[in-house]
Amino acid sequence: MNELFKKLALMGDVWVLWLLMVASVVSLGVILERWWHYRKSKVDFPRFLDQLADLFEKRDDSGALKLASETTGVEGRVALAGLSHRHKGPASVEEAMTSRLVLERSQLEKNLIVLGTLGNNAPFVGLFGTVLGIIKAFNDLAVTGQSGIGVVMAGISSALIATAFGILVAIPAVAANNAFLTRLKRVGANAQSLIHMVQVYLRDEGPLGTRESFRARVK
Repeated sequence: MNELFKKLALMGDVWVLWLLMVASVVSLGVILERWWHYRKSKVDFPRFLDQLADLFEKRDDSGALKLASETTGVEGRVALAGLSHRHKGPASVEEAMTSRLVLERSQLEKNLIVLGTLGNNAPFVGLFGTVLGIIKAFNDLAVTGQSGIGVVMAGISSALIATAFGILVAIPAVAANNAFLTRLKRVGANAQSLIHMVQVYLRDEGPLGTRESFRARVK
């Protein structure tokens, strides 16, 4: 067993560097794919919310449904899911919107675990490569019989490349993952605000005085 581990260690850090190279390509691919997905899902939420509230105030439920269907972002799809069930009452609307939000969150979270994993573990993989590189460097020194501080430092400096590469892979992965998670939280908060706002109008039973309730209107 010791000989097996020794042979693996004496392979050095080259295979670890190739592993980190593959990890960097995967990380970049996920970052670009998630960026494009989030870009397509971006919506001017304050404007959308104001427009939807104006339509609710006018009791224009067909206009609200049209606005939601024409809004391509997550918030628009959540609103559309609720308004499509408006004839079933406020409880059904809330359940439909919540269910849609869960589905949208799963789509927004897709592949983020890859970035989180690479960000957390790439430095350790690089450190592992450095340890293997140092082991190989000292073994080469023992085999060749060379000595001197210059020879030792040359081997160690070469081995440290793996650690630097691991950190280089981790930094953009962590930064992108944090940015996407922040965007995910913002979308979730927007959708929750939207659900509450829709419920306010659907449950309106009398604050508007002589106006009929919106719930009665949309049934």
